[in-house]
This record gives sequence, C-alpha cells and structure tokens, in this order.
Amino acid sequence: MLYTLTGKVTAIAETFFVVDCGGVGYQVFASGKTLGSLPQGGETVTVYCRLFMREPNLEVYGFLEEGALKLFELLNTVAGVGPKTALGVLDLDSVPNVMAAILEKRVDLLTRASGIGKKTAERIILELESRVKLSGAATRTAAMDRNREVEEALVGLGYPANAVRAVIAGLPKGELSIEECLREALRRLAPGRH
Repeated sequence: MLYTLTGKVTAIAETFFVVDCGGVGYQVFASGKTLGSLPQGGETVTVYCRLFMREPNLEVYGFLEEGALKLFELLNTVAGVGPKTALGVLDLDSVPNVMAAILEKRVDLLTRASGIGKKTAERIILELESRVKLSGAATRTAAMDRNREVEEALVGLGYPANAVRAVIAGLPKGELSIEECLREALRRLAPGRH
C-alpha cells in the first residue's frame, strides 16, 4: 500500500498539490498547514500518504510529518469523520496541540474545525482519548486558548485570518501572555507601524 511519495512539487492549489515522482504526477489532498509548508520552486519533498478508495475515484492524502498521518488515520476511524473533515481538524493547530485538545476533552477547541459540530467533537473525544498519548496536555490547551484569543483580536482589527494564523504559528513557544503575543504578532504583521 502507498505510504510515502518522494518527488518534486510541481503545482499547489487550494486543497491539493501535485508531486511528480519519476514522470507521474500525483494529486495529493492536504491540509492548509501542509500546503503552506510545502517547498516552492520544484524542490524535492517526501510526503507521508494515505490512499482512499472512493468509488469511482482514488484519492491520496498527504502530510509532511508522519505524526500528522497517524492522527489523520485515527480521526478517520471515528464515525462521521471523513478525510476532508479530518484535514479540517489537523488545520486547527499542531498535531500535539490537537491531541491535547482531545485528551483535555475540549469540545470548544475541536468545534472550531470546519465540519465538526458538538456531537462529532464529543464522539472524537470519546473514541480517541484512550488511543492518544501525550504529556503536558493542559499546558498545550492553555496555549491554544491564548492563541485563539489573539487570533480573534487581530482578525477583529481587520487582518486576514490566514496571515494571522501564520504569524501566531511562528511566535516563540513558551509562557507568553495574551498581551505579549498580541504585541509580537502586530509587530510581525505590520513591521513599519509598531
């Protein structure tokens, strides 16, 4: 079964990218995070993959990290969670932070994903909490809460959500307050104005 693809990225679209492996171009569906992290300009990349057979199509889903593939596969075992919905959950935050949200039973964090309602979030928690292993979950969910507040404030100021998420993802990891995160994010979003 298909597990990895190694080749040159030849195109990046809104929901997928194309990787050329020995003259064959594979369409690989991916999360926004993965699409935003792909190398540009035809560089070689190795992608961890999962092949779904959905009549009449075969669909390949790809990830730059093996941990993301593993969590994607776990999410797909939950009733009502398909591959596209699982990608939405992976777009919430880093893999460890999504795992922390599951372990801490944070329905409110999971429902931020596109296609995830309260009942589905509760089902994800119920079915996966015993299958996910991670230390420091409470600290990670606290950081997710802080990042969500910073994101809401910056989007409220008119900054585009994608740009805000990219800046927040690049903030230093650690015990920063909401105010410190806001200040640093504003500095990065508008370098000449602060």
